[in-house]
Amino acid sequence: MALIGNLRHRPARRLAQLYVGLVLYGVSMALMIRSGLGLDPWDVFHQGLSELTGLSFGTVTIAVGALVLLLWIPLRQRPGLGTVSNVVVIGLVVDATLALLPSGGPLGVRIALLVTGIVANGAATGMYLGARLGPGPRDGLMTGFVARRPGWSIRLVRTVIEVTVLALGWLLGGTVGLGTVAYALAIGPLAQLFIPLFAVPEPDTAAPVPATAAPATPAV
Repeated sequence: MALIGNLRHRPARRLAQLYVGLVLYGVSMALMIRSGLGLDPWDVFHQGLSELTGLSFGTVTIAVGALVLLLWIPLRQRPGLGTVSNVVVIGLVVDATLALLPSGGPLGVRIALLVTGIVANGAATGMYLGARLGPGPRDGLMTGFVARRPGWSIRLVRTVIEVTVLALGWLLGGTVGLGTVAYALAIGPLAQLFIPLFAVPEPDTAAPVPATAAPATPAV
Protein backbone atom coordinates (compact mmCIF):
# COMPACT_ATOMS: atom_id res chain seq x y z
CA MET A 1 0.00 0.00 0.00
CA ALA A 2 1.44 3.36 -0.99
CA LEU A 3 1.21 6.22 1.47
CA ILE A 4 -1.25 8.98 0.66
CA GLY A 5 -0.76 12.66 1.26
CA ASN A 6 2.24 14.76 0.31
CA LEU A 7 4.03 17.49 2.17
CA ARG A 8 4.65 19.93 -0.65
CA HIS A 9 1.92 22.23 0.67
CA ARG A 10 2.54 23.88 4.08
CA PRO A 11 4.58 20.98 5.50
CA ALA A 12 5.55 22.62 8.82
CA ARG A 13 1.97 23.57 9.68
CA ARG A 14 0.56 20.19 8.72
CA LEU A 15 3.21 18.10 10.51
CA ALA A 16 2.97 20.19 13.67
CA GLN A 17 -0.82 20.01 13.64
CA LEU A 18 -0.79 16.27 13.01
CA TYR A 19 1.48 15.42 15.94
CA VAL A 20 -0.03 17.94 18.36
CA GLY A 21 -3.42 16.44 17.49
CA LEU A 22 -2.24 12.87 18.04
CA VAL A 23 -0.62 13.74 21.37
CA LEU A 24 -3.78 15.55 22.49
CA TYR A 25 -5.85 12.56 21.40
CA GLY A 26 -3.78 10.24 23.59
CA VAL A 27 -4.07 12.64 26.54
CA SER A 28 -7.85 12.88 26.05
CA MET A 29 -8.16 9.09 26.17
CA ALA A 30 -6.18 8.95 29.42
CA LEU A 31 -8.40 11.64 30.97
CA MET A 32 -11.52 9.62 30.16
CA ILE A 33 -9.95 6.44 31.50
CA ARG A 34 -9.01 8.12 34.80
CA SER A 35 -12.54 9.51 35.15
CA GLY A 36 -13.79 5.94 35.54
CA LEU A 37 -17.18 7.02 34.18
CA GLY A 38 -17.15 5.22 30.85
CA LEU A 39 -15.22 5.23 27.58
CA ASP A 40 -15.93 5.51 23.88
CA PRO A 41 -16.67 2.16 22.15
CA TRP A 42 -13.17 1.46 20.82
CA ASP A 43 -11.58 2.30 24.17
CA VAL A 44 -14.04 0.04 25.99
CA PHE A 45 -12.70 -2.68 23.68
CA HIS A 46 -9.07 -1.68 24.30
CA GLN A 47 -9.62 -1.65 28.04
CA GLY A 48 -11.31 -5.06 27.95
CA LEU A 49 -8.39 -6.54 26.01
CA SER A 50 -5.95 -4.92 28.43
CA GLU A 51 -7.77 -6.55 31.36
CA LEU A 52 -7.75 -9.90 29.57
CA THR A 53 -4.11 -9.91 28.44
CA GLY A 54 -2.42 -7.92 31.19
CA LEU A 55 -0.85 -5.63 28.58
CA SER A 56 -0.89 -1.87 29.07
CA PHE A 57 -3.74 0.13 27.57
CA GLY A 58 -1.39 1.86 25.15
CA THR A 59 0.18 -1.41 24.00
CA VAL A 60 -3.26 -2.85 23.27
CA THR A 61 -4.24 0.35 21.42
CA ILE A 62 -1.16 0.06 19.20
CA ALA A 63 -1.70 -3.67 18.55
CA VAL A 64 -5.38 -3.21 17.64
CA GLY A 65 -4.54 -0.26 15.40
CA ALA A 66 -1.94 -2.33 13.55
CA LEU A 67 -4.37 -5.23 13.09
CA VAL A 68 -7.10 -2.90 11.85
CA LEU A 69 -4.61 -1.39 9.41
CA LEU A 70 -4.01 -4.86 7.96
CA LEU A 71 -7.73 -5.02 7.17
CA TRP A 72 -7.20 -2.07 4.84
CA ILE A 73 -5.40 -4.34 2.38
CA PRO A 74 -8.45 -6.27 1.09
CA LEU A 75 -10.44 -3.01 1.22
CA ARG A 76 -7.79 -1.36 -1.00
CA GLN A 77 -7.40 1.57 1.35
CA ARG A 78 -4.17 3.57 1.24
CA PRO A 79 -2.66 4.82 4.50
CA GLY A 80 -0.93 8.14 4.99
CA LEU A 81 1.75 9.38 7.33
CA GLY A 82 -1.01 10.36 9.72
CA THR A 83 -2.43 6.84 9.64
CA VAL A 84 0.83 5.16 10.60
CA SER A 85 1.62 7.84 13.17
CA ASN A 86 -1.84 7.40 14.66
CA VAL A 87 -1.14 3.72 15.36
CA VAL A 88 2.07 4.43 17.28
CA VAL A 89 1.87 7.90 18.83
CA ILE A 90 -1.53 7.67 20.52
CA GLY A 91 -0.71 4.43 22.32
CA LEU A 92 2.60 5.75 23.63
CA VAL A 93 1.01 8.99 24.84
CA VAL A 94 -1.86 7.15 26.58
CA ASP A 95 0.53 5.06 28.65
CA ALA A 96 2.74 8.06 29.48
CA THR A 97 -0.26 10.15 30.57
CA LEU A 98 -1.78 7.33 32.63
CA ALA A 99 1.54 7.00 34.46
CA LEU A 100 1.27 10.66 35.49
CA LEU A 101 -2.44 10.85 36.33
CA PRO A 102 -3.66 9.35 39.60
CA SER A 103 -6.84 7.28 39.55
CA GLY A 104 -9.92 7.83 41.65
CA GLY A 105 -10.78 11.11 43.35
CA PRO A 106 -14.02 12.96 44.15
CA LEU A 107 -16.93 12.65 41.71
CA GLY A 108 -16.68 16.31 40.73
CA VAL A 109 -13.04 15.87 39.70
CA ARG A 110 -13.87 12.73 37.74
CA ILE A 111 -16.69 14.51 35.90
CA ALA A 112 -14.28 17.34 35.05
CA LEU A 113 -11.77 14.80 33.70
CA LEU A 114 -14.50 13.23 31.57
CA VAL A 115 -15.76 16.52 30.12
CA THR A 116 -12.22 17.78 29.46
CA GLY A 117 -11.34 14.46 27.83
CA ILE A 118 -14.35 14.49 25.49
CA VAL A 119 -13.80 18.10 24.40
CA ALA A 120 -10.06 17.51 23.94
CA ASN A 121 -10.85 14.38 21.91
CA GLY A 122 -13.03 16.40 19.55
CA ALA A 123 -10.35 19.06 19.14
CA ALA A 124 -7.66 16.42 18.58
CA THR A 125 -9.79 14.75 15.92
CA GLY A 126 -10.17 18.05 14.09
CA MET A 127 -6.43 18.69 14.27
CA TYR A 128 -5.12 15.39 12.95
CA LEU A 129 -7.81 15.02 10.28
CA GLY A 130 -7.43 18.67 9.28
CA ALA A 131 -3.75 18.09 8.56
CA ARG A 132 -4.86 15.92 5.59
CA LEU A 133 -2.13 13.32 6.05
CA GLY A 134 -4.37 10.28 6.32
CA PRO A 135 -7.19 9.14 8.61
CA GLY A 136 -6.79 6.90 11.62
CA PRO A 137 -6.93 3.14 11.02
CA ARG A 138 -10.40 2.78 12.56
CA ASP A 139 -11.86 5.63 10.49
CA GLY A 140 -10.30 4.15 7.37
CA LEU A 141 -11.86 0.78 8.13
CA MET A 142 -15.27 2.42 8.16
CA THR A 143 -14.80 4.40 4.95
CA GLY A 144 -13.22 1.37 3.27
CA PHE A 145 -16.30 -0.75 3.92
CA VAL A 146 -18.54 2.00 2.57
CA ALA A 147 -16.40 2.36 -0.56
CA ARG A 148 -16.64 -1.40 -1.23
CA ARG A 149 -20.39 -1.51 -0.47
CA PRO A 150 -21.89 1.62 -2.06
CA GLY A 151 -25.36 0.73 -0.82
CA TRP A 152 -24.26 0.97 2.81
CA SER A 153 -24.31 4.34 4.58
CA ILE A 154 -21.43 5.59 6.69
CA ARG A 155 -23.82 5.88 9.64
CA LEU A 156 -24.85 2.22 9.32
CA VAL A 157 -21.29 0.91 9.00
CA ARG A 158 -20.02 3.04 11.87
CA THR A 159 -22.91 1.97 14.09
CA VAL A 160 -22.36 -1.73 13.37
CA ILE A 161 -18.61 -1.52 13.98
CA GLU A 162 -18.88 0.52 17.17
CA VAL A 163 -21.74 -1.50 18.67
CA THR A 164 -19.73 -4.66 17.98
CA VAL A 165 -16.52 -3.45 19.63
CA LEU A 166 -18.51 -1.90 22.49
CA ALA A 167 -20.28 -5.20 23.22
CA LEU A 168 -17.04 -7.18 23.01
CA GLY A 169 -15.23 -4.71 25.24
CA TRP A 170 -18.01 -4.74 27.83
CA LEU A 171 -17.98 -8.54 27.90
CA LEU A 172 -14.21 -8.41 28.45
CA GLY A 173 -14.56 -6.02 31.38
CA GLY A 174 -14.27 -2.59 29.74
CA THR A 175 -15.94 0.38 31.44
CA VAL A 176 -19.33 1.36 30.01
CA GLY A 177 -21.18 4.19 31.71
CA LEU A 178 -22.19 7.83 31.64
CA GLY A 179 -19.03 8.73 29.73
CA THR A 180 -19.92 6.29 26.95
CA VAL A 181 -23.28 7.96 26.42
CA ALA A 182 -21.83 11.47 26.77
CA TYR A 183 -19.14 10.71 24.21
CA ALA A 184 -21.65 9.30 21.73
CA LEU A 185 -23.83 12.42 22.02
CA ALA A 186 -21.02 15.00 21.99
CA ILE A 187 -18.37 13.76 19.58
CA GLY A 188 -20.40 14.43 16.42
CA PRO A 189 -21.10 18.11 17.17
CA LEU A 190 -17.54 18.57 18.47
CA ALA A 191 -16.03 17.09 15.32
CA GLN A 192 -18.32 19.28 13.21
CA LEU A 193 -17.01 22.30 15.12
CA PHE A 194 -13.30 21.50 15.16
CA ILE A 195 -12.67 19.85 11.77
CA PRO A 196 -13.45 23.02 9.74
CA LEU A 197 -11.60 25.11 12.32
CA PHE A 198 -8.33 23.19 11.91
CA ALA A 199 -8.66 22.15 8.25
CA VAL A 200 -5.57 23.15 6.27
CA PRO A 201 -6.91 24.60 3.02
CA GLU A 202 -6.07 22.92 -0.24
CA PRO A 203 -3.57 24.82 -2.42
CA ASP A 204 -5.30 27.23 -4.79
CA THR A 205 -4.82 25.75 -8.24
CA ALA A 206 -7.22 28.07 -10.03
CA ALA A 207 -5.67 30.27 -12.70
CA PRO A 208 -5.46 33.96 -11.71
CA VAL A 209 -7.90 36.32 -13.41
CA PRO A 210 -6.12 38.93 -15.54
CA ALA A 211 -6.37 42.47 -14.18
CA THR A 212 -7.90 43.67 -17.45
CA ALA A 213 -10.64 41.09 -17.47
CA ALA A 214 -14.19 42.29 -16.96
CA PRO A 215 -15.70 41.36 -13.59
CA ALA A 216 -17.98 38.34 -13.62
CA THR A 217 -21.71 38.92 -13.39
CA PRO A 218 -22.88 37.92 -9.90
CA ALA A 219 -25.21 34.97 -9.73
CA VAL A 220 -28.83 35.66 -8.91
